[in-house]
Amino acid sequence: MNTDSSNAVTRRRFLQTASGFSVALMAGLPQRALAAPTAKIIETKVISQQPEYYHGWPTIARRANGELWVTWSGGRESHVCPFGQVHAMTSRDEGATWTWPRVLLDSAIDDRDSGVLETAKGTLIVTTFTSLAYEPYLKKASSFAELTAKGWVTKGMTPEQFARWKAAHARLSDEERSSDLGEWLIRSTDGGKTWSSRLPTMVNSPHGPIQLRDGRLLYAGKQLWTGDKKIGVCESLDDGLTWRWLAVIPTRKDDDVIRGYHELHAVEAADGTLIAQIRNQGKNLNSGETLQSESRDGGKTWSEPHPIGVWGLPSHLLKLRDGRLLMTYGYRRAPYGNQARLSTDNGQTWSEPMTISGDGKGGDLGYPSTVELADGSLLTVWYESMKEPKLAVLRQARWTLTA
Repeated sequence: MNTDSSNAVTRRRFLQTASGFSVALMAGLPQRALAAPTAKIIETKVISQQPEYYHGWPTIARRANGELWVTWSGGRESHVCPFGQVHAMTSRDEGATWTWPRVLLDSAIDDRDSGVLETAKGTLIVTTFTSLAYEPYLKKASSFAELTAKGWVTKGMTPEQFARWKAAHARLSDEERSSDLGEWLIRSTDGGKTWSSRLPTMVNSPHGPIQLRDGRLLYAGKQLWTGDKKIGVCESLDDGLTWRWLAVIPTRKDDDVIRGYHELHAVEAADGTLIAQIRNQGKNLNSGETLQSESRDGGKTWSEPHPIGVWGLPSHLLKLRDGRLLMTYGYRRAPYGNQARLSTDNGQTWSEPMTISGDGKGGDLGYPSTVELADGSLLTVWYESMKEPKLAVLRQARWTLTA
């Protein structure tokens, strides 16, 4: 989320726009945190290769053959713009080097956050959603001079940039743009050589769906373009081709799900418990924290979300090979960066934080996701606006747990 108040479009404003513009009672006290394990950072580096683009909201996945995939929203001029595409690159040496990026999807409006997953059948699934968050700027003004005179201009926008935005916007009519809004995925059954056309999903979240031990794909997320914009889970029984609604995740009393709950991710713990974590935003209780909900019946019913004592968001959940759970999340206050916590009891409690990165210049960073490499070390990838280059990049950290 971009926390620079001088930028006219921020992630928080986008979430409010996507959710509509339609105070909370605590569901339980945060549980006592476990003693902190230690994260030993082996290497941190920038892995994106196109400084002319703004890179946003990536996900990393490790295939059964060891190949790594990173997908993200690329081709961008800024945090919010009309140009977002789904980009990807791969690594066959555990993240030491990455291929040149390729474009997987480019719709006529903004393609944002991207998740990636390899299913048990070897299918690659990449998720995204389309957005018109940039549209108010173009609707307000007929010319750059009017945009500037009325104070609607985005930070640093030039007349040439405004003209590009208008031209991109004009590719579709108003009706066509509205009909193009949605939550989407694309599939590849040949290791990423070719890809399907877009397929609709019922929800969206930055890091996409997971696969359960019983073979189902479970997607915990939010309905972005419906009237109620509920959060919950849907499932696929056919390797991601079609989806059906499974369950709503309940809302705490007095919470506003439209403005408050966003950007979920889920994991199946070693004991079969399904855990979904929620970005808690807005004016509700525990704002800026991660909330958690659990299901013990395969996702049919879920507990009321509750705080877990973690300030920071959104989170990515990973079950390690030894059965422990790892959550990684953005930390958007000093020291700006990314943190991780460990659970040894199937998500009932979480350790004190471990710092993955803490050298950020501000809050336009995060959305980390993590994979476990062959040697047991961990690789975390996130996006970040740095002092240089001008636009946001992708960074990665290779690290180990010492406890």
